[in-house]
Amino acid sequence: MKTLLIITAMLEAVIGLALLLAPALPVSLLLGVVLETPGEQVVARVAGAALLALGLACWLARGEVRSRAGRGVVRAILLYNASAVAVLTHAGLGLGLFGVGLWPAVGLHAGLAIWCVACLGMGRANAAAESRQPKLK
Repeated sequence: MKTLLIITAMLEAVIGLALLLAPALPVSLLLGVVLETPGEQVVARVAGAALLALGLACWLARGEVRSRAGRGVVRAILLYNASAVAVLTHAGLGLGLFGVGLWPAVGLHAGLAIWCVACLGMGRANAAAESRQPKLK
């Protein structure tokens, strides 16, 4: 789980910073569209701030993998990754948007979502095993 949190922290921080500083480039690579209005740029920058915050949360939780808070962060990034897969797949298949990074991003988010599920399942199995261990005084 620690490796998942570190990798997610780095990925989301980099993409978040890119969206904050120069939103046109990552949006163009992802969706193949140009940000034409100031409102679109503002929304992209707010998304960048959210990704940067998610990256920070993952980074700060990397040492808390056995705590409820650490598992909560993994659940949150599972929700984010599953949602990203759904939204980006709809963008590509339903809306006809396409940038060179669209399908690699879908694959990356799907892989990270699966990794989250695996980590949460292992954490549950480890907690169950620990609860069956006799307590030493």
